[in-house]
Amino acid sequence: MKNKAIVLRKHGRSIRDVEKILRIPRSTLSGWFRNVSLTQKQKRDLNKKWLGSLAKARQKAVLWHNAEKQKRLIRARYEANQVLRGLNLKNKNVIELALAMLYLGEGTKSKVETGMGNSDPLLLKTFVGILIKYYGVDIAKIKCSLHLRADQNPEKLKRFWSQELKLPMENFMYVHLDRRTIGSKTYPDYKGVCLISCGNVAIQRKLINISRGFCERVIKSL
Repeated sequence: MKNKAIVLRKHGRSIRDVEKILRIPRSTLSGWFRNVSLTQKQKRDLNKKWLGSLAKARQKAVLWHNAEKQKRLIRARYEANQVLRGLNLKNKNVIELALAMLYLGEGTKSKVETGMGNSDPLLLKTFVGILIKYYGVDIAKIKCSLHLRADQNPEKLKRFWSQELKLPMENFMYVHLDRRTIGSKTYPDYKGVCLISCGNVAIQRKLINISRGFCERVIKSL
């Protein structure tokens, strides 16, 4: 068996190959092959084969990790849907609590007004929609301003946010271009930050009280 192993090695076989063919432990083969010399060509061929195997192994690892990540994402969506199914979105208290928690994190607090700024259209659509439906805010009183990077087109982005938020173009009062970004390219998906204000400080006060009160009650119940 040793002679067979040495012959295979002399023909340029890797230790891994010999191990698979003869089913001999690698530790034993390493001792047998200690005095077996390979040609430079055999060494290059083995190195090339090793690099190819390494590349394939990395590809398989990437595919495995991507598959596992996809499983985790599907699981997260399932668990989220289970929570959402238990919510009564026709209950005003549920909607107000959701808005209050959103406002606590993203809403205007330093100014005497109800407002919010963000770059995520979904978040701001939710904010505007609830203000109009549940608080009776007049669309004409909702004022918007955009904070954009220097290479962005103000008129184009006014139209974008107007369509996303379903607000008239005349509601967009002000555009600020950040001169600090001159010379740097903006990612296509970035639409700037839209700031929304309806001026009604009573809504702000109510939302802040709801959110803080809710947090305090949760902490006490833990």
